Amino acid sequence: MVQLKEFRIVMPMSLEEYQVAQMYMVMKMQQQSTNGDEGVEVLENKRFQDDVFGKGQYTSKVYRLQSKAPAWLTTIAPKDALVMQEEAWNAYPRCKTVIKCPYFTKFSLTIETVHRADNGTSENVHGLNEEQLAARQVEIIDIASAETDYWSYAIGSSSFDFPKFKSTKSGRGPLLDGWQDNCRPVMTAYKLVTIDAPYWGFGYRLEQALLAGERALFIESHRNCFGWIDEWFGLTMQQIRELEQQGDCLLNEKISKLVLLTDAADCEQRFTHSSERQIDKD
Repeated sequence: MVQLKEFRIVMPMSLEEYQVAQMYMVMKMQQQSTNGDEGVEVLENKRFQDDVFGKGQYTSKVYRLQSKAPAWLTTIAPKDALVMQEEAWNAYPRCKTVIKCPYFTKFSLTIETVHRADNGTSENVHGLNEEQLAARQVEIIDIASAETDYWSYAIGSSSFDFPKFKSTKSGRGPLLDGWQDNCRPVMTAYKLVTIDAPYWGFGYRLEQALLAGERALFIESHRNCFGWIDEWFGLTMQQIRELEQQGDCLLNEKISKLVLLTDAADCEQRFTHSSERQIDKD
């Protein structure tokens, strides 16, 4: 049975700030979770343009998450069953991510995201039809909540105490009860997750496990977006793109795939030349 759930994550920042915050967060979390055996390998990171999204950034990645597989899954599949292939089209403020698993060839997971300058009150930002709206579940996520479960433990749980947190650079915080209705600026990431695992006997359980995993990832990643605000606040898009290119190079070095460079200086030099060639083309 196809699962359709919309997560609404309200954030104490503007749309423009969130774009930088999200890119910084993705880059840092990928670095933290990648080692020689597991983590993220970046296959492609390039500009794109099409009739659906317009202009944006396309990425193709491989996630090796063997150690995060639930115990019950390892009884019916090998550890490499949690090697995931991800394609993403980021045409901010709209984004689409498609995740597939080579081991479970019928499995599909799609995340469609719309970002709005509101506090989570828009009811149909994805333009769903009546049948989809009837099937859709909605959950509003509070990044100030400290609740944990199995997946928050597996993915990682930050120690930010947002009811006591205050940003030095922006002055934002603390996030007290009802903060979503009172803070300015404010924006919301509306994430529509569609999961289909048509496997008899365990498909529904797999769908529920991955839905819970995505939920935990949304919570952790967005808590980090705000918790790391003093690290990214004030960065320009050009600066964050340069950091992202260097980060992609170092990720592939850590995962021992694709590129074998000796240090960060080599990464910077290679991507500087790549950026210069791209500018010349433009």
